[in-house]
Amino acid sequence: MDDLDIGGRLKQVRERAGLSQRALAKRAGITNSTVSLIEANSTNPSVGALKRILEAIPIGLAEFFALELPEKPTFFYRACDLVEIGKGPISYRQVGRTMAGKRLQMLWECYQPGSDTGRIPLTHEGEECGLVIAGQLEVTVDGVRQILSAGDAYAFESFRPHRFRCIGDVPARVVSACTPASF
Repeated sequence: MDDLDIGGRLKQVRERAGLSQRALAKRAGITNSTVSLIEANSTNPSVGALKRILEAIPIGLAEFFALELPEKPTFFYRACDLVEIGKGPISYRQVGRTMAGKRLQMLWECYQPGSDTGRIPLTHEGEECGLVIAGQLEVTVDGVRQILSAGDAYAFESFRPHRFRCIGDVPARVVSACTPASF
């Protein structure tokens, strides 16, 4: 039960019920410090003790364990944490699991030789920019075409028709950002 965050769940249901730690402890017949220790995940209650505490709220064990807890904020991401949202010869690895409600999206992009975002240019709301890290990337914006190499960058309003294509025989690698999150 250690990885279930019993303390976080208990705090969430207690606060939803409008109870203080002291009020819950009194209803459940336990000490205030016991509730505090459980919520801090410093101690795990037995199933019987948890059931007794939850009855004081009231909420059943099944409902308690079925709760969706809000995600804790994440500030740092290892390479293995980046989420693949591309497919085929173009890889888009996103920083963060979900972009729901986010204004900024950052990607680590990899275009295999000859890969292309398509003959029909992309258009969407917002702005985007990118920095080529390796390889050569042909970028076309509003009909203007430019070949960018390592160290070169681009920035434009995303409503302008745009297209990306890897030229050369090595993958093109790009770090990009767009706002609002549009993938």
